[in-house]
Amino acid sequence: MKRLLLQISMLAGAVAVLPSLAVAQFPPPPAPPGTVQDRWPTPEPPAQQAPPQTQQAPRQAQPAAPRQTRPSNIQDDEAPKPAPKPKVAAAPPAHSVTCGGAFAKDTSHLKLAIKYDSRNIAFGDVDGPDGSKIKATILYPNEARRRLEVIWNNDAARTDIQLVVINGQSQWVAPKGVKLGIPLAALEKINGRPFKLSAFDSDGSASVLGWEGGALTSIPGGCKVGIRIAADSRAASGVAAKELLSNDANLKAVKASVAEILIGY
Repeated sequence: MKRLLLQISMLAGAVAVLPSLAVAQFPPPPAPPGTVQDRWPTPEPPAQQAPPQTQQAPRQAQPAAPRQTRPSNIQDDEAPKPAPKPKVAAAPPAHSVTCGGAFAKDTSHLKLAIKYDSRNIAFGDVDGPDGSKIKATILYPNEARRRLEVIWNNDAARTDIQLVVINGQSQWVAPKGVKLGIPLAALEKINGRPFKLSAFDSDGSASVLGWEGGALTSIPGGCKVGIRIAADSRAASGVAAKELLSNDANLKAVKASVAEILIGY
């Protein structure tokens, strides 16, 4: 009996404690909207303080680059012109006879063949004085404008130049720039002074007898230049059959020009 009463008292104490335990484990639901609790401001979390900023020195403005302006006389679409190139002296003509190199005194047929290609060189007969024929080396024998004749003192060895002959339609240039077809006045200008001429033949030709100390008297390299002048035979017949200077007034009507050039040693 005593045991039964003890169990009942213990059960009663447990029942008394249950409401408080239930409240602790299961809190009451929040109050419905509109209550005083709902209108109570929710405390805001403390604001985080930003780290202190270091004060920067005021930034100085960079000076603007100076604006480039063009002279008023240059248009915007014009490109700058390159500096002019220095003038280069004109090269001598491709086909010129000088008193050296391939046409020096000691040259030969073989040296000319090496210089101008053996296919452009022949050895044969050319016109000589008084209708005769003589042997010579002929450069470009089949091309009238490039033809050149070289006569040797030693025909057998084809060495030792006697004469280089420019005639016909050849465009070879002799020392000092003498060419076929230039008038008597131009030849006198090259020489730098009047020169002496022979009397004109019946065919209207004359020869230079002397350069009278002019530029054509002495050529670098030791060669000499001889010229045959040609004019209309009827015009030349009016000139006295005597030696005269190239500036003679009687020659103005003759209109003579260079017909043949001889370069010799």
